[in-house]
Amino acid sequence: MKLAIICTEKLPAPSIKGGAIQMMIDGVTPFLSKLYELTIFSVSDPELPNQESANGVTYIRFPREDYRQLVANELFLHQFDVIHICNRPKNVLLYKQSSPDSKIVLSLHNDMFSLKKLSDEEGNEIVDAVDTITTVSNYIKETVVKRFPTAKPKIIIVYSGVDLSSYPLRKSKEWFKIRDRFREMYNLENKKVILFVGRLSKTKGPHLLIQAMQALVKKHDNLVLLIVGGKWFSDDGMNHYVQSLYTMAKHLGDKVIFTKYIPAERISEAFIGGDMFVCSSQWNEPLARVHYEAMAAGIPLITTNRGGNAEVILDNFNGQIIDDYDDPTAFAKTIHYVLKEPEICEWMCHNGRKFIESNFTFKHVANRLITVYENTLQLKEETEIPCDTSESYQLD
Repeated sequence: MKLAIICTEKLPAPSIKGGAIQMMIDGVTPFLSKLYELTIFSVSDPELPNQESANGVTYIRFPREDYRQLVANELFLHQFDVIHICNRPKNVLLYKQSSPDSKIVLSLHNDMFSLKKLSDEEGNEIVDAVDTITTVSNYIKETVVKRFPTAKPKIIIVYSGVDLSSYPLRKSKEWFKIRDRFREMYNLENKKVILFVGRLSKTKGPHLLIQAMQALVKKHDNLVLLIVGGKWFSDDGMNHYVQSLYTMAKHLGDKVIFTKYIPAERISEAFIGGDMFVCSSQWNEPLARVHYEAMAAGIPLITTNRGGNAEVILDNFNGQIIDDYDDPTAFAKTIHYVLKEPEICEWMCHNGRKFIESNFTFKHVANRLITVYENTLQLKEETEIPCDTSESYQLD
């Protein structure tokens, strides 16, 4: 089978500049390439050739300005069996026109069927044109079904995952080695490190963690908030909001440290180097992949009950869920609770890691996608796609 995966026009593949979609594709590619003739389309980048073959995968990259049309031209020339379009429903009709005999899988990583993005007419045409829609969470599924009920039988939830080879077991020799090296780099020895990882935007909420630290440092002398990330993925530039974070943190001195951008291949080191991860998102997250990474690293996890975040967290089992998501006092209270309860902390760390091992590695993601592709190829118009992950196509 000839399979094409089309990234968005934002970032290149492989994920040399980060990006949740690109990182997910990187993770499943080794499994998919064993079964399929795989081509991955992405935006071009100065660090990458416009076309290359690597590890049995063909990468084709086009400039951002003409990306959509150039991909369509390439689809017309090659005629793939299945075309997997990532997070761009507006491109579906163009790509279907270029390759009318191909089956179309549309994966949604955000609320891309909102009224702000698609009219009713556009949305219905796209739903009719695709064969399968995958969503990264039940929350995103419901955003589609609420506006376009006819999409429901075409939707399958495909949760993301992580590569456990980057995350040695908690307190293993290799885990301590990575942890000590990272902590030494940022002068974090003998500190309790609260970790934020993500873009520095108001919707991600790092300002609330800085505000929470004002109360926490009065109770915990050795506490540090480590803020990992830049203004926009690999962009460490300043804007009004980022400047406000630095200003807010200034009076806390070395209790707040900004690492700026850390490359995707080193993000696991940051998680292993932390003592606790807090997802402070204010917007309705589709389901942030940082949850999987924190659990894989074996550190306790606190998240906000926004969007799909809570779908992979059982409160007091593998993490803590904050309902008062915009209240810095709620963050301070929950962080203090976890710090003061080491037995509960260890319990959550153990359960989180086991949860990932059982459900959310990239092998699990690949197997789910393989089932989607195979069922899509066999799909009849009146048949609803089953929502299991049949062993028939799973990899050994």
